Amino acid sequence: MFQLSEKQAQEIVDKMMMDIPYNINIMNHEGIIIGSGHKARVGTVHRGAVEALSTGQRVEVMEDGRYEKKGTNEPIVIGNTRVGVIGISGSPEEVRPFCNIVRTTVSLLIEQRNTLEHLASEANRKKALLEMLLDHQGAYSQKLRKEAAAYQIDLLLKTTVLYLKHVQPELDEAKLLFLHPSFQLDGDTWVILVQNRPDCSPLIAQLLYNQPQLLLASSRLETSIAEGYRQAKAALGVLLALRPAAQSIRYEDAEFLVKLSQSSLSDKPGTAIKLEDTADLLETLRSFINHNCSVSQTAEQLNIHRNTLQYRLKRIESITGKDPRNLLQLFELTHELLALYK
Repeated sequence: MFQLSEKQAQEIVDKMMMDIPYNINIMNHEGIIIGSGHKARVGTVHRGAVEALSTGQRVEVMEDGRYEKKGTNEPIVIGNTRVGVIGISGSPEEVRPFCNIVRTTVSLLIEQRNTLEHLASEANRKKALLEMLLDHQGAYSQKLRKEAAAYQIDLLLKTTVLYLKHVQPELDEAKLLFLHPSFQLDGDTWVILVQNRPDCSPLIAQLLYNQPQLLLASSRLETSIAEGYRQAKAALGVLLALRPAAQSIRYEDAEFLVKLSQSSLSDKPGTAIKLEDTADLLETLRSFINHNCSVSQTAEQLNIHRNTLQYRLKRIESITGKDPRNLLQLFELTHELLALYK
């Protein structure tokens, strides 16, 4: 059960008393004052609050007494639970409407915080499930199958994993994320599990629609979600490394490049890293690779003169020690470019 802290209760009291000309007390579920316009009373038991909590009814005091002042005390009820009491000192006829306002404000705050806590807890459970699925090897246990079923994941079905980067969730197209079990890895990176569907092309086309920045990689249809995730993430690395015109890539089309990126073929890796500080040269190398070493097509795509392209290719050779116009040396550059994103 959520409880307001003394700090939160006092902040509410201070804010409400700027507009309400009466002393306000907020009591917790034990009738102890946790916020008050008379701060010396904080920590003491409020007798009217104890009675209100006991009966679940409004308690009004018509005259000042030795231990209590006249006023109205309203229990705060969330669901069917009495979680506290709002008390306002003054003639009950005068303060009763204000008491209702303060009680409603506190109730809304508690319900909002309960909702936020529930969402955070749910997000943590969902994240924990994904971590278990991605770390899992071998057959799925009955326990894990039951946990996954709560998120509409049937671990007996084969799954295609979609790995998405640069998602813009505010767009209407992003609602497609929630048609299948989906997990947010960070701000703009998502994983979608598409089960028992041999061809995901229509869904991929829908996801890419009107999201020009989105990059998407898909795995094979696998019995293991962990294997599918490995494939999709590795394929996305190829997409990030080479930056072809396409926004999506399938693992089966990039398997060789994935394996190439993960192999150690050089005693002195890292020459392509030197191009990271020179954006135009990195873009030039990618375009040259994607256009099959065609000078005319690369120059046209980059919107530069052929002589400018030749100058850039020489600069790449000068920086890396490898000539991209030499097929074998271009292969080395491609390998190192892929290795940056493995």
